[in-house]
Amino acid sequence: MMKKVLLIISIYFLTTLNAFAEFSFTFEWGDIKKCTTGNPNKVENPIFTLANVPEGTVELRFKMKDKDVPQYNHGGGKIKNYSGETVIQPGAFKYKSPCPPSGSHTYEWTITAIGDKKKKLGKAKAKKKYP
Repeated sequence: MMKKVLLIISIYFLTTLNAFAEFSFTFEWGDIKKCTTGNPNKVENPIFTLANVPEGTVELRFKMKDKDVPQYNHGGGKIKNYSGETVIQPGAFKYKSPCPPSGSHTYEWTITAIGDKKKKLGKAKAKKKYP
């Protein structure tokens, strides 16, 4: 009897933890042309690997910011009709590439998960230096 109770409690605990797991992602720059001139190129999105996308997400909005020059708009993109894939390959959208004029800069991507009626369901951020 005690084993059954412990098993039920363990299953409940794991299910509850999973329900509250935080939306997150990692990214790889992919095969973009190296740029250090300060004049970004228009390129395809990085490879994004998503985790714990909020249930009910129908759209993902992506935005990149240069943490060293935050006023510069690198843009981003949207994936409408999001179907639950966990890896977003290059070609989903185009943006202005990282292109620091001197040394390396830190770039931060933000992904916002949108549900029905444009309701924000979650937001995740990840940053990385370039080059």
